[in-house]
Amino acid sequence: MVDVGEKPATRREAIARGSIRMSREALELVRSGQVKKGDPLQAARLAGIMAAKQTSALIPLCHPLPLSSVHVELTPTARGYDIEARVSTTAQTGVEMEALTAVAVAALTVYDMVKAVDKAMVIGDVRLEYKSGGRGGVYRRRGRAGQAGQAGRAGQAGQAGAGKAGGSRKR
Repeated sequence: MVDVGEKPATRREAIARGSIRMSREALELVRSGQVKKGDPLQAARLAGIMAAKQTSALIPLCHPLPLSSVHVELTPTARGYDIEARVSTTAQTGVEMEALTAVAVAALTVYDMVKAVDKAMVIGDVRLEYKSGGRGGVYRRRGRAGQAGQAGRAGQAGQAGAGKAGGSRKR
């Protein structure tokens, strides 16, 4: 685990997004409220929040963080749902992993609740859209959602450490 003891606690926020696509039959079942296990959208929101709070127990070497807020939203699309998680804290390290974990677990929850009808559902495009706070400053994804190689940093020109934009996050 990386030692963050000397880093100042700062306000940090991260936004992650992803999606789940499903058959028309499964989508109709979800939207009509007829899923036998209950409401997958409400369960997914709760699962995403709970997952964000448990990220350090799920991902090796992640620091446990005192989360200030976690919001998980599922937005209907023609083929399923887009999922967005917004996570914030005031801490010595960022909340990117918490936001990504929230999206992934929310999507997995929908899958679990609807798999009896559609095992071919596709979870995809799980990605970091935005992060702020800390030495790394602001990161904002550029380009269309899910487009590989379109990530970039905003406001980082000339700052020390800007060359680490594409590297793995040290927690």
